[in-house]
Amino acid sequence: MGKKDDKAPLKRLAIVNEDLCRPNSCSLECKRACPVNRIGKQCIVIEKHSKISETLCIGCCACQKKCPFKAISIINLPSDLTTECSHRYGPNSFKLHRLPVPKIGKVLGLVGTNGIGKSTALQILSGRLKPNLGNFENEPDWSGILKNYRGSELHGYFTKILENRIVVSNKIQYIDKVPKILKKRFKNDELTVNEVINEMDQVNKKKYYIEKMCLEHILTRKLDELSGGELQRFCIAVACMQNAQSFIFDEPSSYLDVRQRLTAAKEIRNMANDNNYVLVVEHDLAILDLMSDYGSVLYGMSGAYGVVTAPQSIKAAINIFLDGFIPTENMRFRESALKFNLQEIEEDKKEKMSHYSYPAISKQYENFKLKIDAGVYSQSQIVVFLGENGMGKSTFVNLIAGIIKSDQNTDFIGFEVSLKPQKIMPKHRGSVRDYLNLKIRGSMMDSSFQNEIVKPLCIDYILDQDISSLSGGELQRIAIITCLGKEADIYLLDEPSAFLDSDQRICIAKIIKKFIYGKKKTAFIVEHDLIVGTYLADRVVVFQGTPGIESVATPPMDLAQGMNTFLKGLDVTFRRDPDNFRPRVNKPDSSKDREQKENNSYFFV
Repeated sequence: MGKKDDKAPLKRLAIVNEDLCRPNSCSLECKRACPVNRIGKQCIVIEKHSKISETLCIGCCACQKKCPFKAISIINLPSDLTTECSHRYGPNSFKLHRLPVPKIGKVLGLVGTNGIGKSTALQILSGRLKPNLGNFENEPDWSGILKNYRGSELHGYFTKILENRIVVSNKIQYIDKVPKILKKRFKNDELTVNEVINEMDQVNKKKYYIEKMCLEHILTRKLDELSGGELQRFCIAVACMQNAQSFIFDEPSSYLDVRQRLTAAKEIRNMANDNNYVLVVEHDLAILDLMSDYGSVLYGMSGAYGVVTAPQSIKAAINIFLDGFIPTENMRFRESALKFNLQEIEEDKKEKMSHYSYPAISKQYENFKLKIDAGVYSQSQIVVFLGENGMGKSTFVNLIAGIIKSDQNTDFIGFEVSLKPQKIMPKHRGSVRDYLNLKIRGSMMDSSFQNEIVKPLCIDYILDQDISSLSGGELQRIAIITCLGKEADIYLLDEPSAFLDSDQRICIAKIIKKFIYGKKKTAFIVEHDLIVGTYLADRVVVFQGTPGIESVATPPMDLAQGMNTFLKGLDVTFRRDPDNFRPRVNKPDSSKDREQKENNSYFFV
């Protein structure tokens, strides 16, 4: 038998999660189980962590099954992906196939789950990461890279990067790092918003972006004093004020309310002109649809490998992502399509549901007043709160939960409640498994709760991690599980989709809806992602007024009436996609937008 060619295209990946792999705490089960090691070859070698030879691996998955820490993944690649590698970080690590293709004068949107290569692709296209074409041991020089992309639009893009004909303006994903980065750059620990804007405004449009991004009231504040939404708007403004030819925005809608998201989308869309490239990663599919001209889907396995599809119209790209099937490649990457057809409760069942009411109350703070009109709700019903930041949505949630008292000092609801707060700061010091057993031990022992709530949220890989080490998205999923695991009459979830990717947002929406209907409970939910909100909502409470000063919460209205009221205040119209029924924002002043406004039908049902 001839010797196996080390340079032959890999047919499978062997991924080792170095954070989970702990050879000193196990019996080296992976090495002992490997049949290749048993015949004397070194397929698995143990050093600081396990190293697996992908050329010797036969794909039996024995090491994956035996690893006590679930640190190993053996993945068989589709045959057409064995050669199209753009970048790999190292042995047994993440691999990205293909790259998005930016076009001058167009906004390219990227959609996909977390950990699948979106940020890696943006780093490469921003010039901060040199693509190694999968050869991490002997990285190619730029002449070899350009030769690989010869004949494609990426060849011209990379050539311009190398010749300094493209300056890149980059709005990074993790904006909490921005104050530290800027203080180090300016060598000033007391840096204010106004000082940064004055220094960073390269196109003399400071006044325009201060007004558009609503930064007037924070100009004198230090960067460390900004909230998440304020910091996000500041970062978008600074990115747009650069004299650049390529603008990259990584998750620009995080922390923003609906109005702010729409404003940011319009400004990002305005950056595309005859001289500029614009690339956006966004998990709010309605906002991505609004701001993008065309898009690429990324699929694969989180933390293992990602694949970038060929560019499509943005409608087609989002529908491909939701369908889980790529017609041009005959590739299915999701078992079932994600549909947004609304689940209605039959009229005879509605009549049998118990109905409850709450009184008109108010809550006065020093500079803000919230007035809540009397309303009615029922079992098996989800009421969604819609409104801008600073309008009292979280105050309403806290009133229901009994955390704060109304001015009338009365019990608002009088039922047992379970709360998932907006800000998640667990004080527990220990593993996720210990935390869940401490908080909801009964539910964790229930097989139906495990199958319907825990398993779909995919938390197996973090159960033995310290809860203080989790990311925002991981903490969010744990908080949702904890909230739904408590026995209650009313479930309160404040922004459950925050920090989650598109897949996870749709997943939690389906889980919450099935849980509330199945248990015949009631849920009050604050949500800024309108696709998630409209999927969940049976009734809608709209908050109207002046943010931070005064607000009135309407009684719960049916979905059509409530969305029409809310969207009319934003001056935007929505239609439904005919294929999967997802809400789509009409382009401003388009024929459909004008037609719906003339008919006073801002939300098309």
